[in-house]
Amino acid sequence: MPIHDLHILPKVRDSWSFVYVEHAVIEQDDKAIAVFDKNGKTPIPCATLTLLMLGPGTNITHQAIKTLAENGCLVAWSGEAGVRFYAVGMGETRSAANLLRQAAMHSDPDLRLRVVRRMYEMRFPEPLPPNLSIKQIRGKEGVRVRESYARWSKETGIKWDGRHYKQNDWRRTEPINRALSAANSCLYGIAHAAIVAAGYSPALGFIHTGKMLSFVYDIADIYKADIAIPAAFRCTAAGENRLESRVRHLCRDIFREQRLLARIINDLDRLFAHEGLDKRESELFDRYYARPGGLWDPDEGEVAGGINYGDEEE
Repeated sequence: MPIHDLHILPKVRDSWSFVYVEHAVIEQDDKAIAVFDKNGKTPIPCATLTLLMLGPGTNITHQAIKTLAENGCLVAWSGEAGVRFYAVGMGETRSAANLLRQAAMHSDPDLRLRVVRRMYEMRFPEPLPPNLSIKQIRGKEGVRVRESYARWSKETGIKWDGRHYKQNDWRRTEPINRALSAANSCLYGIAHAAIVAAGYSPALGFIHTGKMLSFVYDIADIYKADIAIPAAFRCTAAGENRLESRVRHLCRDIFREQRLLARIINDLDRLFAHEGLDKRESELFDRYYARPGGLWDPDEGEVAGGINYGDEEE
């Protein structure tokens, strides 16, 4: 998908929006890049790509990275099929619009509450009554998760005594809890990749707070009952041999089948949508669509950048 307007952050939802590569060598090829693997050479037109995800066993040359950067392609180093997230480069667009919008909605109590409600609403098949408090919604969410554990316990025959594990003695943790931790870790990886690819901060959480991955936990929680819990119970029911590895592989397959990366990007758009805001919220919301390169002013809000204001004073 070509980027026609560099003021808009890349969209990771269409067929050419992202490419995942593993066990290959990536080199510059003319004005693009090429992937060399057991199947031979595959040219990739950088100008039509917004995100390149590098999986295990990938080697990439300095010149290829330079070419990707010049073509505005974001590069992310991930685990297999994106189930881990390790590092990210920089895309060509420098707009901070999504990050500023996230910060605006995070810092205003009414807007933050609206995002929190939207996060919870994404987890329920039916609309939430508008008069419910966040405390009441948390209670309903707790019941929903408990029922999900109970349903999958009954379906798979795996005993469920609650979520608990020992980080310092991992092997003595019950298999189902090890499997859940592995599945959750996979969700955190792909949620983290989607968040940074779309230009948001993983630290500015709305429900979770205080950690550098708070927003990652917020987003991953939306999909746990539909993806992580079923995957963990199914793999545990199949036996303990290579349990965590089988969980990661199943999550990888589910992510690919459900196009989860694109789904998360769409859900981020919904979370921070303009719809439903009152006049005060809309005005605050709109103030954070800063022009790239603009300068903040305490009186005017924003003035144009790239101007020598010393000349203007004279």
